[in-house]
Amino acid sequence: MAHEIDRNRKTLRFGWYALAVIVFGLVIAIRIRLLGIPLERDEGEYAYAGQLMLQGIPPYMLAYNMKFPGTYAAYALIMSIFGQTIFGIHLGLLLVNTATSGLIFLLGRRLMNNSTAGIAAATTYLVLSVSPSVLGLAAHATHFVMLPVLGGTLLLLNESGRQHSGRLFASGLLFGLSVLMKQPAVFFIVFAAIYLVFKDVQRGFGLKSILLRTLFFSTGVILPLGIASFFLWRAGVFDKFWFWTIDYARQYGSLIPLSQAPQIFLRSVEEVIGAGWALWGLAGVGAAVGLCNQRMRGSTIVLIGFLFFSALALCPGFHFRSHYFILVLPAVSLLVGAAISKLSDLGVGRMILVRSVPLILLAATLSMPLLSDKKVFLEVSPSQACGMIYPENPFLESIRIAQYVHEHTRPEDTIAVLGSEPEIYFYAKRHSATGYIYTYSLMEPQIYAQKMQQEMIREIEAARPKYLISVAMSYSWLRRPDSDPLIFTWANEYIAQNYAADGFVNIAPKETDYFFGNVPPSVESLKDYILIYKRNP
Repeated sequence: MAHEIDRNRKTLRFGWYALAVIVFGLVIAIRIRLLGIPLERDEGEYAYAGQLMLQGIPPYMLAYNMKFPGTYAAYALIMSIFGQTIFGIHLGLLLVNTATSGLIFLLGRRLMNNSTAGIAAATTYLVLSVSPSVLGLAAHATHFVMLPVLGGTLLLLNESGRQHSGRLFASGLLFGLSVLMKQPAVFFIVFAAIYLVFKDVQRGFGLKSILLRTLFFSTGVILPLGIASFFLWRAGVFDKFWFWTIDYARQYGSLIPLSQAPQIFLRSVEEVIGAGWALWGLAGVGAAVGLCNQRMRGSTIVLIGFLFFSALALCPGFHFRSHYFILVLPAVSLLVGAAISKLSDLGVGRMILVRSVPLILLAATLSMPLLSDKKVFLEVSPSQACGMIYPENPFLESIRIAQYVHEHTRPEDTIAVLGSEPEIYFYAKRHSATGYIYTYSLMEPQIYAQKMQQEMIREIEAARPKYLISVAMSYSWLRRPDSDPLIFTWANEYIAQNYAADGFVNIAPKETDYFFGNVPPSVESLKDYILIYKRNP
């Protein structure tokens, strides 16, 4: 009898690790197959800023944006290792995603005290984070936020309370790095600080000890941003950094009124959950059963708190974009691990078939989102996948446009893109004539909009770019009825006086027509198109 029980235990353990290997191998294979998917515009921004950093040019000098510079540095590091290519960037994402899933495994095992929970959590994260519903194939800043957050959380959970520095400082350092990747990560620091103080009170530490330990943690948190600010000040761009990441970011965060937030949130949640509804449902089960179970209650409360602050990180600005939800996936995945762990406990001592139910259930729920997106994952080419995920965006066309511009310019020539397509600068390996690599801020109803338009105009006129690329596509501008038309009026006059058409890209639903050096006088059914202008001699 004992021999039979031991054999069943080994068989079940083999089944769990086999599932982990299969899911890990399949997701890695998907990411490798789609390494060549064209960069979208956020990736283009990070890649261009990282490219400039590798040339010794600091952030906010030739490229303006409201994000902190951590993701730029991460891209620069990735490209210094794997090359300044689409493949190199997505290979870096693959490694970050793999490392993140590894930390989730360790957290699940630590919180639930068994490897089954870790495997369930890690495989859930791998599947959810590759989904097009969260734009998981793109190397967004949210991926780079969660890696240090989870590392810092693991250090904090394993901190025994016997040391004042060491792990506390290292944990704070990692949380500080996460904020450097993207500002909303500050909510994870609040979570960590509350957890630290609560545990110290629970352990019976005195006020002096609690304050001292909090100081070590806080020092680690502050250090990354302090060092980054010092280098930006030395580089002479601190004023730009402050304006874009603090002053303008405050304006951007107030564009959407609170009354509209619930509607936007619910619409986004519906799109994000999609075919993964069963996994999200399991997370809810994990939260419920964990609170009801005395053994799991403490860990479940920690996970619910982690989920709560992850959700708060979604909220600044109330935009709730798809890739923001990557911030909540680790908490959701860990709660799935809690549900599977409890279900596994219920099967202890029963026949092997009953004990296999949690394994079969997890395998089935993991397969649903993978099968739903199998066309993107397994059938179409990377270019076709890009078109399916990002319809009405010129991400594929930007590659050929940039190649043409690169071939017809010298390294010292500048170019300007009238639109929000920073990936063109990266592909072309040419400097922007203006720091406005996005034009969304120019169209927004915020107090700096006209000032920004005027500054962009002055920068382009001063730089006299050899090529000017005009993107006539709604998603590249997001023009509103109340947007200031100054930039368009100026562009029409400035181009007519100084440039001649040298290229034309007509983007149709089924195919794109490219005309380089020989622009036709007219084309039928113009809707989405890009014009490339060359400066007159």
